[in-house]
Amino acid sequence: MSLSGERGEGTTASKMSLSGEREETTASKMSLSGEREEGTIASKMSLSGEREENTASKMTQDTSSKSVQKPRAESPTTSLVSMKSDQPPAFSQEPLPDDKNEVESLDSEDVLKITHNLLDRRSQTLLTVQQDIKAKLKHKYQHISEGIGHHGNQSLFKDIYTELYITEGGSGGLNNEHEVRQIEMASKKQTTQETPIKCNDIFKPLPGQDKPIRTVLTKGIAGIGKTVSVQKVILDWAEGKANQDVHFMFPLPFRDLNLKKDQYSLMQLLSHYFSELKEIDSIEDGETKTVFIFDGLDECRLPLDFKNNEKCCDVTKPTSVDVLLTNLIKGNLLPSALLWITSRPAAANQIPPECVDQVTEVRGFNDPQKEGYFRKKITDQNLANEIIKHMKTSRSLHIMCHIPVFCWISATVFEMMLKETEKDEVPKNLTQMYSHFIHIQIIVKNRKYNKSTETNPKELSQSDKEMILKLAKLAFQQLQKGNLIFYEEDLRDCGLDVTEASEYSALCTEIFKEESGLYQDKVYSFVHLSIQEFLAAVHALESCLDKKENVFSSTSDDEEKESIQLSDLHRRAVDQALKSENGHLDLFLRFLLGLSQESNQNLLQGLLTQTGSTTQTNEEAVKRTVRYLSDNIERESSPERIINLFHCLNELGANSLVEDMQTSLRSGTLSETRLKPDQCSALAYLLLMSEEVLEEFDLKTYNTSEEGYQRLLPVVKTCKRALLDHCKLTYKSCETLASALQTPNSPLRELDLSYNDLGDRGVELLCVGLTSPLCNIQTLVLDHCDLTYESCETLASALQTLNSPLRELDLSHNNDLGDRGVELLCVGLTSPLCNIQTLVLGHCGLTEGCCSALASVLSSPNSQLKQLELRDNDLQDSGVTLLSAGLEDPDCKLHTLGLSGCLVTEEGCAALSSALRSNPSHLKELDLSYNHPGDSAGGLLSAALVDPTYKLMKLNVDHGGECRLKSGPRKYACHLTLDPSTANPKLILSEGNRKVTPVVEEQQHYGDHPDRFDRYRQVLCREGLSDSRYYWEVDWDGGGPAIGVVYKGMLGRAGICIGLTSNSWCMYCSDSVYDFYNAGVRSRSIL
Repeated sequence: MSLSGERGEGTTASKMSLSGEREETTASKMSLSGEREEGTIASKMSLSGEREENTASKMTQDTSSKSVQKPRAESPTTSLVSMKSDQPPAFSQEPLPDDKNEVESLDSEDVLKITHNLLDRRSQTLLTVQQDIKAKLKHKYQHISEGIGHHGNQSLFKDIYTELYITEGGSGGLNNEHEVRQIEMASKKQTTQETPIKCNDIFKPLPGQDKPIRTVLTKGIAGIGKTVSVQKVILDWAEGKANQDVHFMFPLPFRDLNLKKDQYSLMQLLSHYFSELKEIDSIEDGETKTVFIFDGLDECRLPLDFKNNEKCCDVTKPTSVDVLLTNLIKGNLLPSALLWITSRPAAANQIPPECVDQVTEVRGFNDPQKEGYFRKKITDQNLANEIIKHMKTSRSLHIMCHIPVFCWISATVFEMMLKETEKDEVPKNLTQMYSHFIHIQIIVKNRKYNKSTETNPKELSQSDKEMILKLAKLAFQQLQKGNLIFYEEDLRDCGLDVTEASEYSALCTEIFKEESGLYQDKVYSFVHLSIQEFLAAVHALESCLDKKENVFSSTSDDEEKESIQLSDLHRRAVDQALKSENGHLDLFLRFLLGLSQESNQNLLQGLLTQTGSTTQTNEEAVKRTVRYLSDNIERESSPERIINLFHCLNELGANSLVEDMQTSLRSGTLSETRLKPDQCSALAYLLLMSEEVLEEFDLKTYNTSEEGYQRLLPVVKTCKRALLDHCKLTYKSCETLASALQTPNSPLRELDLSYNDLGDRGVELLCVGLTSPLCNIQTLVLDHCDLTYESCETLASALQTLNSPLRELDLSHNNDLGDRGVELLCVGLTSPLCNIQTLVLGHCGLTEGCCSALASVLSSPNSQLKQLELRDNDLQDSGVTLLSAGLEDPDCKLHTLGLSGCLVTEEGCAALSSALRSNPSHLKELDLSYNHPGDSAGGLLSAALVDPTYKLMKLNVDHGGECRLKSGPRKYACHLTLDPSTANPKLILSEGNRKVTPVVEEQQHYGDHPDRFDRYRQVLCREGLSDSRYYWEVDWDGGGPAIGVVYKGMLGRAGICIGLTSNSWCMYCSDSVYDFYNAGVRSRSIL
């Protein structure tokens, strides 16, 4: 007997020249034996969204009648539900029978009564434990510490909290930009309307999501508010304001877990942090809703070896914390539990993508929230307004205020400086801001502990200097290792005594802090990563100036110490930063160079002093460094690293290149000059730093080299329409483009990559960006990109991405796509997640073989396809007949169908006519030009134009005839003759003016004519090519002609050579190579 519970996507007028050419749960079951089944909980428990007292009334019956007993021994192992308690079970007022047979003889009413008491008892225990944990978490999280350790003053969370902007945030992949670069992009004017996710709704599926969410990974740069968001969720739960269906919420920061070296079972680990859980043996059942919050993945020092760690499914089995974590995240342990993991972007890829159901991102403050913060933080509203006004005058500072912690730093600095010093001394860049911040903290510390009354001491005391330099050394060593948090062994490694660390934390809480973890373990950190980066730069510079040491050198040679120069340090630092894959030294480098300016060193009141003799002044060092940075800008291949080098030049005040580009940009003279690669980088820097969004970015309008084009690619993330066609891009460019597609808040909607040899590898790289939830691309043009069927498989996968924004896809002129490629593509087109409305497959080498797959797309209820272009494919009547089967389906939504030049005859037209009769409600435009429909079939279709039951509004059957039934371009063949009135006198025309032969000395007597070429040996054809498609062939021998097309009237006596003007195109032929020219520029060569 058992008791079960239920959870329940022209031709121009021209003449042809022969110097020319162009073509276009469980239900919870409890066994009534003397022992319980392992992992089974004999209860059904529901915590509603009501407050705790109401919840309690639902979970217990007449609990007030039960008297509280004194502690006793653990209950026997033979009890029906295993739990530990200091209270007796109190199953009933009557004693239980001792004899087993007597137990077996109990009737169902007795059994239910006993079971009810047991369920009631467990519910009461769980509720008590829950209330105790809530009280503990409320006490811990009800205050907020803005960069201040436990020694400082704290504010109530509700008084200072500003709602943070959390959105769907792409994949957990690696980002190769420094976080400051990421917020510079995020600070662009927002062009899209995004729906924010409230932190309390983090586990709720987004619109269009069907599957439940178990694991959420929330990314955000340092100081953006990830931990504050966690604190908000925990506090709201503990106070009964949100998520009251959750029974237990366990915050387990990685900085605490790093310290656990022993082996624990999951229950032991939880009990280690939450001693209240010792009252129960397990939370492993299908009805107890548990949330684990792992904050700070970027601080994790555990291996997290998901591939090799042993499998663990038992919550009572002791193992390493690393194994517990990987099994929890993979779902082997407590598969019903919900997991929330937070991380800086650089560390997010430690979690396998298959283990994450949803990725979100904390965006930080938008412009109104920045102002709102200052008005909350600064009680004097006039002062707050003055601070806001000053922040807006500095683009770099205003961008950084996207980070809440930087708002706090800025408020701290400006509040004191605007009150106590001259206003023209307030910081104008990052280096000045952090220099003032460190200085102010020393002043505050001395006022508080040393009773100092000096408001602006001219020089730091020796003890203050020693303290800052020790912290600076720690900052540098840990930055090199990529650590943001430190433990006692880290302090000892750099010569810091633990007692000293605690003292520094107490004295200077807003620079360096000591925290107690959930179990009072000591954890140390700087208030924000940027402070650590600034102090690390202080250490590097002080070591060079005072100790003659290069912190990047592995040798301790005394001779090298004597010869170390400031420019040497700069050079080594630049090299190290450029080697970094994720740009983690970018801001450090900017600080280091900024501090090398004497004006900034003075702000630190003697902290940086130069001792001993030196052969190099600061001014000489800066000049050498500027040259070195400029050289690296010319050599460096990474566009993102180059952008940071321009930031470095800005710190050194060397802005001449950028200023020159800005002048050219404003005057509109950029197109008149051939840009060098470094000029392209300066232009990219300017456009990226601008607050404005470009409507269109046409890469080919800039006269530069292939390398120059590559350096301009990051600009696409700041425009709405990116035209990158004919720019000699390759697959290597697609990695930069994929990164741009994943830029938060990017305005990019249209991307044209036509006539670039991207290949399948390029599309594969591009799809990494296309599948990101941050991608907003609606139109993608890949015309003439040398693609094969393999690209179609990759694209099909991208089309099936949740909430894919792609609406128009153009794959024209990729002859190797073929039927196989289209069949693969159709898999994605029939997905309910696909939103493609326009598909262009002109000139893709298609036959009837792909038409069944296309018909299935047209008839699919999931398909959104409204425009389908199939021109210049040999589909023939058989293919069109197959296609018509999809057209006549009631689910077909197609409005426009292009079948120009597809070898269609009367038979195929009849099939189309029949389809229109069957389903007359949808097709509005039909292009059958360059086919041979015949009079009868053409008449049938034309009748549909006047029949009111049809929606057909446009029918094109022009340029038809039997000649159009030739495969490939031969269907457009034309007969051309040479025009003697244009022939140069050194050309002989023969064979009915269809052959031309050049002569060296003898001139022909053609007579005077205004259209004659009198300078170059050129001749035009008599027939003009206009308003149609044409194909012709030229046989040549000898020295090799030039064949091209030109607009009529553009040449003649002017003596202009074909291919040298923007209105003429030319192909120069030789035995080994064909060179194509337009406007005097060779566009490509074919060997």
